[in-house]
Amino acid sequence: MSAQQLHVILAGSEHVVAAGTTAGAALGVPSATTGHAKVIAARVNGELRDLAVPLADGDRVEPVEIGSEDGRAILRHSTAHVMAQAVQELFPQAKLGIGPPVQDGFYYDFDVPQPFSPDDLKAIEQRMRAIVKQGQRFARRVVSEEAARAELTGEPYKLELVGLKGRAAEEESVEVGGADLTMYDNLDARTGELRWKDLCRGPHLPGTGHIPAFKLMRSGGAYWRGSEKNPQLQRIYGTAWENRDEQDKYLHMLAEAERRDHRRLGAELDLFSFPAEIGSGLPVFHPKGGIIRRIMEDYSRRRHEEAGYEFVNTPHVTKAELFETSGHLGFYKDSMFPPMELEGAEYYAKPMNCPMHVLIYKSRGRSYRELPLRLFEFGTVYRFEKSGVVHGLTRARGFTQDDSHIFCTPGQLAGELASLLDFVVGLLRDFGLTEFTAELSTRPEKYVGDLAEWEAAEAALKQALDASGLPYVIAEGEGAFYAPKIDVHVRDAIGRRWQLSTLQVDFQEPGRFGIEYQAADGSRLRPYMIHRALFGSIERFFGILLEHYAGAFPPWLAPVQVVGIPIADTHVPYLDKVAAKLREHGIRVEVDDSADRMQKKIRNAQRQKVPYMLLAGEEDIAAGAVSFRYRSGEQKNGVPVQEAVTEIVAAVAQRVQV
Repeated sequence: MSAQQLHVILAGSEHVVAAGTTAGAALGVPSATTGHAKVIAARVNGELRDLAVPLADGDRVEPVEIGSEDGRAILRHSTAHVMAQAVQELFPQAKLGIGPPVQDGFYYDFDVPQPFSPDDLKAIEQRMRAIVKQGQRFARRVVSEEAARAELTGEPYKLELVGLKGRAAEEESVEVGGADLTMYDNLDARTGELRWKDLCRGPHLPGTGHIPAFKLMRSGGAYWRGSEKNPQLQRIYGTAWENRDEQDKYLHMLAEAERRDHRRLGAELDLFSFPAEIGSGLPVFHPKGGIIRRIMEDYSRRRHEEAGYEFVNTPHVTKAELFETSGHLGFYKDSMFPPMELEGAEYYAKPMNCPMHVLIYKSRGRSYRELPLRLFEFGTVYRFEKSGVVHGLTRARGFTQDDSHIFCTPGQLAGELASLLDFVVGLLRDFGLTEFTAELSTRPEKYVGDLAEWEAAEAALKQALDASGLPYVIAEGEGAFYAPKIDVHVRDAIGRRWQLSTLQVDFQEPGRFGIEYQAADGSRLRPYMIHRALFGSIERFFGILLEHYAGAFPPWLAPVQVVGIPIADTHVPYLDKVAAKLREHGIRVEVDDSADRMQKKIRNAQRQKVPYMLLAGEEDIAAGAVSFRYRSGEQKNGVPVQEAVTEIVAAVAQRVQV
């Protein structure tokens, strides 16, 4: 082979290219800095790189398409740079923070004298569009630390990142990463003149003209590097997509999500509230919300009883020693409520139920004949989430976990995990969720226990996932400090992904508490322990279901299943008798005997998302019938009362979705 030639691997086969060939040229991508190319970056030997990177002999090169997960991240990171350039052109005093891609979008932090206004965002977006139209070229260059400091004079936050180098936090790694410090220049496409520059690891699009669709969403305060001890900066959020259609779909989903926001629906439907007198993240459930919650819990209890679980109950507070033994104080203290001093001892509100379940197991000797022992509790726990992340029912400070801990022998582990996954998915399906994926989270950098035990636990979880048939990914290093875990994710009615159920194999707590069982040969052995929360928490699952159904719960979960609506006041007694027949079957029914006109009563029932309305006037009474109106607006007239009762009772019993 000539010294002027290179061997590279493209799409799994070897190709010969000239020395100096870039990744883009090898992949056949045009070098233009405008136009919406399909391939916008390359993966070279497994690493994401710009298309302009020169190749070396033996490099393995793969295309990165703009619509892929990596491609969208690069698009959004590049758009964040365009936004920062626009901000500094409009607000020259602005100091740069960081600007990473995030799920479905990007943000950039700025130190500015005044918070950004809605008019400011409009001006920034307009300037961004001009920069995109110019087709500026992104150009990467490696710089020394000394040179970086010289170039970034006047940018205190960037200078701090230069000092961090490869030690930056994850969200800062888009700015600093690896052994090299790199700058990205935005160059005029025609003259090569420098328009703007930023400290950044990259990679980026070939040029600003490759950004097909973007929109700025909102701004707000954010502490530098996430610490309240640092200055508060102004963060602008935006979104960017590979085409306008995908962006429109996303914006439509956001509008639908706002319409379904469980906090708004909770107030409109009188389900729950968050009184300021109680404190942030601590909800109270009103009567209608309490009905839904009770139904959820009762159904879950019945299913657990059928699956061989035993119910336990534990207190809300405990001495500090319990969480010292379990390891939570050493690894989880920052997320716990501060301790209380009582009678010379420290007490904590419990963040977890598991140590108390271990003590129940330990309360007497156990035989292998008792295993697997499946303990279950609706146990309320308390975690002091930062106020910035508290979000209605889905991120609260006090919540009730449907918490189970299974103690089993090594030989029972694989079977228990497989049956647990089946049980979890089956119960979630009963609540109307149908699309599932899973994530296997492995040993984190900070962990307790023996490496061999971790590997055994991870292998058992993987075996269970393989047997379940659920699609899954492996999240390296994302496990809890004491155990690897499986997280089950669901998609709701508008396509959002929610993490719900968790299964963890724990070899640590049984050892920390010294629990044992007597084996068939008389020896004393340590059981394996499986942590399992199915809903995650009652509150969070309630909020997810409320948004999934947009408040229109299926009849079996609806707090009011039927409303009787009289045509006139004289028809109320007739509907009272119909309601009595429904109540005999456990149906939750109300008769609207208010002074409102019939049409307003119908509108009220529709606003409250009641599944069924039974209307009655003189003709209905004479025929022993009702006019049967559904939540959809469909109506059947002259339905015999018994037929209406039978249909409603069957729909509730069969958990029909209407």
